[in-house]
Amino acid sequence: MTKPRLHRLFHARSGRALDVAVDHGAFHEHSFLAGIEDMAATIRTLIEAGPDAVQLSLGQAPLLQSVPGKQKPGLVLRTDIANVYNDPLESPLHSIHVPDAIEVAVRLDAVAVCVNLLDLPGHPEVRAQCIRSILALRTDAERYGMPLMIEPLVMRTRPGSGGYAVDGDTARIVTLVRQARELGADLIKADPTDDIADYHRVVQAAGDTPVLVRGGGRVDDRTLLERTVSVLAQGARGIVYGRNVIQHRDPAGITAALMAVVHDDASVDDALGLIGGTR
Repeated sequence: MTKPRLHRLFHARSGRALDVAVDHGAFHEHSFLAGIEDMAATIRTLIEAGPDAVQLSLGQAPLLQSVPGKQKPGLVLRTDIANVYNDPLESPLHSIHVPDAIEVAVRLDAVAVCVNLLDLPGHPEVRAQCIRSILALRTDAERYGMPLMIEPLVMRTRPGSGGYAVDGDTARIVTLVRQARELGADLIKADPTDDIADYHRVVQAAGDTPVLVRGGGRVDDRTLLERTVSVLAQGARGIVYGRNVIQHRDPAGITAALMAVVHDDASVDDALGLIGGTR
């Protein structure tokens, strides 16, 4: 981890990071817009809450970067668009990266960029598209000193549905995380395993590449915080949570709770006390 921009992502004291992902509107799925209908208001709320970074798409990133002052979250820029989250699925499936994404990220003063590595049952062509995107982005990322976060996302078919859900199978996650490492990731954003006690295997597969744990769908506050404590204890360097923050009734409170766990090793009970009207 030698790229200077990463010093603005990882907290100086803890060496960890909380990145709040609000790039969901890029994926053409209406249900993803819950909690982020008014993006200007969302960004104002997150700046006040103060996570280490906010993950945004190309068109929304200026909402964060146009705010003056040094005391605001860093920008992680989403560099690709995919249609793999719809239910029912569209055809054909695709994952397309922004051709000049790294130059855009430099102009926007991003601390890192994020790109998917998708593993979809029955659609190896989508993973091939992702690999081509990663290799193209890697070239410019090295040239400009821009950290590249790869998001290995293992999916499974959802019974009775036309769409995909996240697959928490440890072996599949480890395999895809290892491929992300092999492709030259500077950071890896990976799903939690179904058996959270297995997460050290994911961290091991990434080698010395920092692993940030993806939040996924909504869970109750205690479950979220307990899972966070567990993955950090097994070597994760931080978390990337979206819906569990932006769809929370107290986004500032849950952010404070997560920051306390990530940076101060707060207990779950102490962190819960920072959330207004905890459940």
